Amino acid sequence: MVTSLDDTIAAIATPIGEGGIGIVRLSGPDAGPILRQVFAPARATAPLEPRRLVYGHVVDPVTGERIDEVLAVFMPAPHTYTRQDVAEIQSHGGIVPLQRILALVLREGARLAEPGEFTLRAFLNGRLTLDQAEAVLDIVQARTAAALRVAVDQLGGRLTGPVRQVRTNLIEALAYLTAAIDFPEDEIPPHDLAAALRDARQHITALLATADQGRVYRQGVRTAIVGRPNVGKSSLLNALLRESRAIVTPVPGTTRDTLEEVLNLHGVPFVLVDTAGITQSDDMVEQLGVERSRRAIAQADLVLLVVDGSEPLDDRDQAIAGLVGGRTALLVVNKSDLPAVADLTALTQDENITQTAAALSAAPWGAAAVGRLGEPQSASMSYLRGRETVRLSALTGDGLDALEAAMVEAVLGGQVLASDAALVTNPRHQEALSRAAASLASAERALSEGLPLDCISIDVSDAVAALGEITGETVTEDLLDSIFSRFCLGK
Repeated sequence: MVTSLDDTIAAIATPIGEGGIGIVRLSGPDAGPILRQVFAPARATAPLEPRRLVYGHVVDPVTGERIDEVLAVFMPAPHTYTRQDVAEIQSHGGIVPLQRILALVLREGARLAEPGEFTLRAFLNGRLTLDQAEAVLDIVQARTAAALRVAVDQLGGRLTGPVRQVRTNLIEALAYLTAAIDFPEDEIPPHDLAAALRDARQHITALLATADQGRVYRQGVRTAIVGRPNVGKSSLLNALLRESRAIVTPVPGTTRDTLEEVLNLHGVPFVLVDTAGITQSDDMVEQLGVERSRRAIAQADLVLLVVDGSEPLDDRDQAIAGLVGGRTALLVVNKSDLPAVADLTALTQDENITQTAAALSAAPWGAAAVGRLGEPQSASMSYLRGRETVRLSALTGDGLDALEAAMVEAVLGGQVLASDAALVTNPRHQEALSRAAASLASAERALSEGLPLDCISIDVSDAVAALGEITGETVTEDLLDSIFSRFCLGK
């Protein structure tokens, strides 16, 4: 990625397509001059006053052709998103006018921006910390109001504050260690190193404790709806979404591919994956659908194992439960509007080892495929013991509220999103915090064992560096490329 701050970049900042308004954004030292070259105010005497929208037209300075009727604004540094001069042209939101305007400003001297380069410049110029820059992308990609709130809080520095405070305290401890190492005979002001290390590690551990909850709000909960054919998986998807999204027929095998939709439950985005019924088939298309269903189980954060409560369970139900393995799962007993026939004992109580082995071997994919997806529970254990069983009717909606409550409970464990607490939502931040915590634990062991201060200093330095990776004090170009390449053009 180009990281020069000396040139002027430009990009379309709104989604490509038809819309009421589209925006071309420029940032850099020539943003103002380029804007004045291509923009003609409706009143020839109207100046481009800073931060004031001016009505006019984009005009090709070479041919005099009017490209579009627009509003334009110039925002001088440093009080801008990038802390550079910024110009924006608000045109009609069609593909052609936006492309023509962009081509015009590029011809006049701007360079096409790389993905995320506007936010990268905001970071490089000190407008945002690195974790705040990442929160910008989280805001754009937020799927629920709660996820948006978490991202906005992070943009406002909710995570930056505690991470920087811990890092500052560790830098003070590191300064003490450096002085004690370099000047062992001098009188150095006392410093409770053990307390400092312990306090820093405890703060980091508290932040790490929020990571699972944070990931739920940021990434959503990938939820696979699985079961044998015709137990009502697609009907359940439609019932949860409150709309007819999946095709439902009495014919088994209607769903032949995975279908994904997002459901918002109490601010938690659940990515529902409706899967093909897992069964043996000679149909090549159906076989591919079944294989994708197995893959969906392997990738799921939560599994809804659907069985037909109006029919006896068979070996397929047991085998599919085996595929679920040790994953977080709910047993959904569908068709509660019909007489209950299914005996759930085979899925919720201890299994005879011979019966379980027979059920798994009877599955068309065999025991080897079960192992590939993650080992099922031991044959002497129940498949779903301790996991909640929810009875419902996808047809009538009876019991649907209980399932939704169980889904939220399964992923949040009753935790409520705190309005004033820092939340670790990014796997990169979690990994850096984990490294910092491990380094501090090592430093504490070295201190308690009376090892040389040099050993302790190395561990503390590692912790300081890891925390700096979160906020951007210690960062590599490769890391910046990895983060900002995920941004869209114009952001």
